[in-house]
Amino acid sequence: MSSEPPLPASPCRRQCCLDYDDICLGCGRSMQEILDWSAADAQRRRQICQTAEARLRERKAPG
Repeated sequence: MSSEPPLPASPCRRQCCLDYDDICLGCGRSMQEILDWSAADAQRRRQICQTAEARLRERKAPG
């Protein structure tokens, strides 16, 4: 039995549309992060999710 934590699920929301900076408007991941996802380990996936969430919050922030 493996003691490693399960891999985080993809943050994809099936609302895929890239902005001019190649950031998905649905999940907040960059195109490179989307491409890297399947080979990423759990730690890298968590990092991608945190960065993507921060991008989405920044996009929704007023101003």
